[in-house]
Amino acid sequence: MAKNKLARFAEMDTLPNVFQPRHAEIFRTDYKLKGVWNQEVFHNNNPIVLEIGCGKGEYTVELAKLYPEKNFIGIDIKGARMWKGAKTAHEEKISNVAFIRMYAEMLESAFALGEVSEIWLTFPDPQMPKARKRLSGSRFLSLYKKISSPNPTINLKTDSLFLYTYTTELIKANQLTEFVNQNDLYGNGYEDKILEIKTFYEKQWLSRGKTIKYIRFSLDNTNPLLEPDVEIEKDDYYSQASFMVGDESN
Repeated sequence: MAKNKLARFAEMDTLPNVFQPRHAEIFRTDYKLKGVWNQEVFHNNNPIVLEIGCGKGEYTVELAKLYPEKNFIGIDIKGARMWKGAKTAHEEKISNVAFIRMYAEMLESAFALGEVSEIWLTFPDPQMPKARKRLSGSRFLSLYKKISSPNPTINLKTDSLFLYTYTTELIKANQLTEFVNQNDLYGNGYEDKILEIKTFYEKQWLSRGKTIKYIRFSLDNTNPLLEPDVEIEKDDYYSQASFMVGDESN
């Protein structure tokens, strides 16, 4: 396993669609591509969409195929995971996709205000003990607003009932515009192009009877974002991770 990881890390350094800023290049300073991703990387003026916590990059790549009129950037700190999507995009010559290896907390160092139009959160850890770590929580949503054009669209896809309920309550508490709210994405008869995309682990969850939830909403409230003042029952999210043990690329 360790040998595979080392080989993947080495190959990541050679892939032209991968960017791995050093700590000094991005911590409390502006990364060299901030504000110029379209000009320097994609060479067009298409909208930029981020997938935060992209894992293996499957969803980033498939979204890029599905929407060639947009540019997609997958973000994750685990390089051995991201390698798969980056390698696939490079080999298939998908020009509207890139990957950045960095922490989500550093988004403001990598992107300028107005540079991002849409954000995807695909199966993030629900972080049940700590609201400040939730990618759909008020802390991160406030960060997304700092790099986005007005009223950016946020997409959350999750198998966690806790995170789905929490995000739904946060939307209500802040009177955000909700476009789609599906508590059983594949069982409610919902029709959308995104149904064509299922990651490896999403298929695993579906085979185990887990329902997939999907919310699409707009960050269209200019006021400071509030946390929902409700008690939400914890779910069994962590117990579902047991079948992933042993896969270093997850």
